[in-house]
Order: sequence, then structure tokens, then C-alpha cells
Amino acid sequence: MNVGTPKREIIAVERWLLLLYFMILAMVAIGGITRLTGSGLSMVDWRPLFGVLPPLNEAQWHSVFERYQQFPQYLHVNQWMQLDDFKRIYFWEYLHRLWGRTIGVVFALPFFWFWLRGKLPLGQKRRIAIAFLLGGAQGLLGWFMVKSGLADRPEVSHFRLAAHFMLANVVACWILWIWLDLRRGPRSAECAGRPIDRRMTVLLLIVVVVQMTYGAFMAGTRAGFLFSTFPTFNGAWLPVGLNPRSGWLVAAWSDPIMIHVIHRFLGLLVLTLVAATVWLGRQADLGLRLLNRHLLLVTALQVVLGIVTLFSHIDILLAVSHQLFGCLLLSVVIMRLHQLTFSQKTAGL
Repeated sequence: MNVGTPKREIIAVERWLLLLYFMILAMVAIGGITRLTGSGLSMVDWRPLFGVLPPLNEAQWHSVFERYQQFPQYLHVNQWMQLDDFKRIYFWEYLHRLWGRTIGVVFALPFFWFWLRGKLPLGQKRRIAIAFLLGGAQGLLGWFMVKSGLADRPEVSHFRLAAHFMLANVVACWILWIWLDLRRGPRSAECAGRPIDRRMTVLLLIVVVVQMTYGAFMAGTRAGFLFSTFPTFNGAWLPVGLNPRSGWLVAAWSDPIMIHVIHRFLGLLVLTLVAATVWLGRQADLGLRLLNRHLLLVTALQVVLGIVTLFSHIDILLAVSHQLFGCLLLSVVIMRLHQLTFSQKTAGL
């Protein structure tokens, strides 16, 4: 795949892709802080080209604050705010948007430079271009999400929040997959994992994606604040109030209590699947066993962080760390799937 592209230039592309991957993870962290501090609705318009500069003087700050005062979050939630309070929440949303623009620049300029100078490895131009388009769609989806909280209710749709969060992970994992393709070296057929390894990894990937989506639902409905104990729900094995009038199916998507319950049990299911996956792959090649150790470690830390976050009544630092480890868990699963996919292709040659 990389024939015709000097190794030095491939390394440059690899480093660029890896930088983008970590910048997206940082974006997820900033987005988590923005959400938890209630800052996401502080900027009530979207100017992708001309919104780079923040307010630069008191007159501009008062103008922006007066604009904010016309929308539901101020009218129903933040009427106590003074200008200095508003500046604090504005900072996080501004930083979130600015970091998104920065990612766009770091993506676009090297991409076109690599493309025009013929330095992109063969077969990767279209795939990297798709990543660029997905990144642009992520920005549009972010504004679509924010608009849902500027109408009647001072809350963004938890469905749009989940879509925004998961699309960021799709872009990150897409870039990670391309990076793994560029870094892969020659391997023998002996490296190929068993079909059961791949099936378990695909199943684990599906469950992790559903679990992360419910994590976004937790954030969007503030369901994490309902219960601060584990393994019980504030002392009960089944939470009080778990009797949805709208039906169990609708509640699974919309009721905060049900969302919290599902998120917990999905976490236990992920832990069980990871343990089974690692056990089944205990006699695999060295690379896969190493990934298994990483998978087990990241999953254990993710579970511990989730529990401690509950105990802390959703401390911001712990909650964002829990979110980031979810992204890392997804990345390790993607790396494992890539390892098995490439190994099986090699074995079939």
C-alpha cells in the first residue's frame, strides 16, 4: 500500500494523524467541561468564519451578555448572573469552538500540502478526505445541538448531544485506523487470530458504542446526579421511581432513571465481555496479548472512574476523566479489531 512513498514522508503523515487524534481527544475533554459547567449555551450564534475573536472590550462584553439574556438559559436558570459570571461560562464554550477551528486548520493545511506535493501514501487520499468531511459535519452537528437549547427549553437535546459526542469518536477512530494502516508491518499467517477472537471483538465494539451513547444520554439528562451510591441505587437494589408511565421502550431512551440503570448494567456487561475476550485470546500472538492487557487495564480504570464519579456527586475532573477513558477504551477495541482484521487478511494471502 505504501509503495512509491518514501518512509520519511510516511512518518510525517503518521505524526500528523496522531496529532489530530489526540487533538480530538482534547476536544472531547473540553466539550465535557463545557457541558458540566453549563457553558454550552453561552454563545447564542454561530459564526464559523468570523467568530474567532472573543469580545475585546467592555462594550462588546455587555452586548454579548445582553444577547444571551434573551434566551431560555438566562431567563429560566441563570437570572442571578452578572457579567463576570457570564464571562466564566463563555470562556469554556469559546475555547471549545476555538479548539474545533484549530483542529480544522491543523487538518486542512497539512492535508492539502501533503496532497499537492504527492506525499500522501497510495490509497489513503480518499480516506483522509472522508475524515476531513466528517470533521466539518461534526461542527455543523455541534451547532444543530446548541440550537435545540436556544428555543423553549434551556437544555440541549440529549439525542443531539449523543450524536455530537459519538461523531467525534467516529472521526478519531477513523483517523486512528488510517494511522494503524500506515504503521503496520509485514506479518506471517501465524499471527492470525481465531474467528472467535474477531467475533468477540466486534460484539465488544457494538456494546461499547451503545454504552458510550448512554453515557452521553446520562450527561444530557443529568441522570448521573440521581444516584450517588454503588452497587445500590441510593440504598435500593432497584431505584425508586422505576415505573415509567410512557412504557419501557420510550423510557429506555428518555427517562433519566432508566437511562442511569441501563448505563450501569451496560458497564458491567462491557467488563464481562472484556474479561471473556481477554481469556479467549490468552494464547494469541504477542501483539494481541499486549492489546489484551491494555484492554483490561483501560476497562478496569474506566469502571473505577465511573463509580468514583458517582460517589463524588459528579466531580468535573472525575467525570471528564471517565469520559476520556471511554474514548480510550473504544480506541483499544478498534486497535484490537484492526490487528485481527489485518492478521486474517495476511493469513488468507
